[in-house]
Amino acid sequence: MSVEQVADSVDGLPWFKSSYSGSDGGDCVEVATGRDGVYVRDSKAAGEGPALRVGRDEWAAFVALAAA
Repeated sequence: MSVEQVADSVDGLPWFKSSYSGSDGGDCVEVATGRDGVYVRDSKAAGEGPALRVGRDEWAAFVALAAA
C-alpha cells in the first residue's frame, strides 16, 4: 500500500470537498489529485495540518469499496 504523510506544501493543488459536506464546517476531508498521487487532508486544518499522499491504484480501490 502506498500512503505517506507529506511535509511539503500542497497548497497549489485544486482541493475538493464532497457535495455532501455541509456549509457549517464539521468533519470533512478534502481531496486533490497531483502528478504523483491523490492527496487527502482535513478541511478544518487545510492550511495548517498535514496531507496524506495515496497512490492512484490504492485510491481507486478505496473509492470502489466506498461506492459498493
